Amino acid sequence: MCHRHHRRRPPVKITDATVSVTCPGRNFVTLRITTDEGVTGLGDATLNGRELAVASYLGDHLVPLLTGRDPHRIEDTWQYLYRGAYWRRGPVTMAAIAAVDVALWDIKAKVAGLPLYQLLGGASRDRLTAYGHADGRDLPELLDSVRARLAQGYRAVRVQSGIPGLRAVYGVHAPDGGGGTVPHQQDRPLVEDWDTDAYLRHIPTVLEAVRAEFGPELPLLHDAHHRLTPVQAARLGKDLEPYRPFWLEDCTPAENQEALRLVRRATTTPLAIGEVFNSVFDYRTLLAEQLVDHVRSSVTHFGGLTPLRKLFDLAALYQVKGSTHGPEDISPVGLAAALHLGLAVHNFGIQEYAGHSAATREVFPAAYTFTDGGLHPGEAPGLGVDLDDAAAARHPYRRSYLPVNRLADGTVHDW
Repeated sequence: MCHRHHRRRPPVKITDATVSVTCPGRNFVTLRITTDEGVTGLGDATLNGRELAVASYLGDHLVPLLTGRDPHRIEDTWQYLYRGAYWRRGPVTMAAIAAVDVALWDIKAKVAGLPLYQLLGGASRDRLTAYGHADGRDLPELLDSVRARLAQGYRAVRVQSGIPGLRAVYGVHAPDGGGGTVPHQQDRPLVEDWDTDAYLRHIPTVLEAVRAEFGPELPLLHDAHHRLTPVQAARLGKDLEPYRPFWLEDCTPAENQEALRLVRRATTTPLAIGEVFNSVFDYRTLLAEQLVDHVRSSVTHFGGLTPLRKLFDLAALYQVKGSTHGPEDISPVGLAAALHLGLAVHNFGIQEYAGHSAATREVFPAAYTFTDGGLHPGEAPGLGVDLDDAAAARHPYRRSYLPVNRLADGTVHDW
């Protein structure tokens, strides 16, 4: 018998890793990893309002650990960065690890000459159903906003409304139309007022009016932004049942996972949770007791594709869908990673797609497309997203914060 001896190729090495922060309307933190074969990969590390903390974590702590490592050992690198630091979890840590993880997946897929979703098992669907954001300071303005999203091709819409008597409500655009009530490029957070009882009275009438205008088939979503107690969330879920929302999102702060038991017992309105979570441990009770219907963590804030794929596989055991967070302040790099994962996993639910500004698309040229209400990551090798350094340099970092909410008596309320 003839035995052939194959000479093993020397392992590929990471030779460089750099961090950039750019603000083409929103601040984005991007990691670029380069190998000794000249292949580069990108990862998103954006954490709105704490961008420089993540950039420092990457540049000062993780980047020095990457040089000389084999970029193809993705699982080992993830465990090394997560378990090796002693201080685990938290949004800054997990966003930094996510950037490394996604950049390595980008490199691996480029070396293979395949779009990333092919390395995740191939496509489970032709495209990912996406929902857009509709909002209005009053009902006529909201209805016009829904019409605008439908004209753009969306087939599902999240509806947020101003509340009578409140000056500003998170998720509702400012009167000048200039970027919404999420204040970016401000030295202090905008203070919004809040009245939970007014909100609970108003929102069911909003869903009733939108459903009456657009019929029973349009999937409608609503986000409570963590502002309700479990009893209040249960009441809202029950009151919304006649209008059959696709989901009620972040109805109560779910760090107290057991709180969702009360909500689940009280209503059949589907529940979506998770955009502020960054570890599978945040979901343990919610999944084991089937207290939610959608897990909504983002690739960028959950530590990357490696752990989020594991979360989605765990959720599938309990008939829970994976529906990743996709706001404007996750960069096209982070969005593309979510699209590749969503296309591949069997239990995909729906993808948030708030879109990006023209300046952002110039900084991050991307292969993904939005047509007929759905997103597709494209067929370019890797993630299919580049970083234009010259364009990024034209948009330097600007300090920004999310708003702070206070009740009528001045008490700071939940975000």
